[in-house]
Amino acid sequence: MKHGILYRFLVRWFVCSLGLWIAAGLLSSHITIRTSGSHLGAVLVAGLVLALINAIIRPILVLLSLPAILISLGLFMVIINGLTVWLASHFYSGLEISNFWGAILAGIIIGLVNYLVTAILESRKA
Repeated sequence: MKHGILYRFLVRWFVCSLGLWIAAGLLSSHITIRTSGSHLGAVLVAGLVLALINAIIRPILVLLSLPAILISLGLFMVIINGLTVWLASHFYSGLEISNFWGAILAGIIIGLVNYLVTAILESRKA
């Protein structure tokens, strides 16, 4: 069954939010999600910002850095993932990243969460 663009974006938003929540829990010295109200609300807003960056800016970054991605056999994608998390922290003040290495570690965790959720959803289709 084909899913629409909105469904795929909502899943991406959920995965980004879940990944940020897990990363903030594991990397509490590097990532802080500040809340003025609900912690869940702050995580969802940070996930929305990250999902929008991944949908709009990330494809441009991948295209511009294609030579580095090819030369590194795809390992440069880790840097791109970290850059998107770092950008999200600049667009949403509730998400604080202590340094770029923290953003790279968060990008790795979010990527792993994305892989696991995608694998689970794909296995349910079969």
